[in-house]
Amino acid sequence: MLSGTLALALLLGLTGLAACDSADRDSPGRAAFQAVLARQTAAVRTGDERGYLATLDPRAHTYRTEQRRVFHNLRRLPEADWSYQVAEVTPDGAGRATVEVRLRYRFKGYDRGATPSTERLRFVRRDGTWRVAAEASGSTVHLWEQGTLSVVKSAKSLVMGVGHGRATLRALARAADKAVPAVGRAWPGTWPRRLVLEMPASVAAMARLLDAPATSYEGIAAVTTGEASGGGTPGAGGARAAPADRVLVNPTAYAVLSEEGRQVVLTHEATHVATREQTTAATPMWLSEGLADWAGYRESDQTPLQAAPELARAVAGTRARDGGTAALRALPADADFRFGNDPARLARAYEGGWLACRMIAEQWGADRLVALYERVGRQRGERGRQGPGVDAALRTVLGVSTPEFTDRWRVYVTRELAR
Repeated sequence: MLSGTLALALLLGLTGLAACDSADRDSPGRAAFQAVLARQTAAVRTGDERGYLATLDPRAHTYRTEQRRVFHNLRRLPEADWSYQVAEVTPDGAGRATVEVRLRYRFKGYDRGATPSTERLRFVRRDGTWRVAAEASGSTVHLWEQGTLSVVKSAKSLVMGVGHGRATLRALARAADKAVPAVGRAWPGTWPRRLVLEMPASVAAMARLLDAPATSYEGIAAVTTGEASGGGTPGAGGARAAPADRVLVNPTAYAVLSEEGRQVVLTHEATHVATREQTTAATPMWLSEGLADWAGYRESDQTPLQAAPELARAVAGTRARDGGTAALRALPADADFRFGNDPARLARAYEGGWLACRMIAEQWGADRLVALYERVGRQRGERGRQGPGVDAALRTVLGVSTPEFTDRWRVYVTRELAR
């Protein structure tokens, strides 16, 4: 088992020395840079900082300073499995090349699947030896590249932070440790029951990790990264392979929440981690986000009026004209959940999905809600559409069609928000 520092050196695509023959000198191939990665890895594994820095271009002073900090950040992280593949080498002229590397890593004890990464590195040839000189645009951005990293390990979570004191990270770890069993009580399926959380220094830094505009996440307290299962043939134990999830916490939005609000948020995000292998392209957002909110609010004392204020206002505003149905013409569409939408529209989508799942749990039972989620995940579907697979699952598990379910949801929401 190789150390996490070893794995993450590869993840970051940092490179080392490699002996090259005369053919490599003019036209370096993939094998040459694969060997470079192995040399760099050995330096990190043994804690050889001098050897690590020796693999970098001596003229790239700013980059060397950044990588010295990265080296120490990597040493703070736990053991991990890893794999890497040099995907493409593009010569940039005599003695220069850009190398694209595909990497996958997994934190031992926390991840069941691997996290993929793409790095693009610029190499120069100095004194007959290839050395890394910079990271090219298009590389995945990682938290440990954004500043001095602090790491807190707890019973059920691994918390990484930049720009925050250890007391803040320990409090986040305690809340995450409470979220894991809360999800276990709502979702009985098999999952790692461990969370990996990242708290960057700011919402702007969070946006860089997500490769998105900061404005899309200003009001979002946390987001879980990860991809839905492909919905193919299940693997061992009946579970489909899915990459590891990371819960990214927006320090600004999270800080203004009450203690209960923080717990709801982290339980919501932990539910996404738990259900990842059952979440496929066929799973509509109202169901995936609604289930996560249902788990989050399940042990909260908040009433529907308190938890769904935007939907309540929309229903109240139309009730006098058309019985309150204008805001409830259909279940929330996937497009309604897009970050960057009008905040009220986004809130109504989440609230509508939550009340749909809450209704299922109340009227059919929590076990049927879980069964519906699993059944939908086994259907064939296209993301963003309320396809026939969802209707088939509703009929099989709940005994109602999509129109019938929507009618019941409309009545339920109107009644709950009128109290």
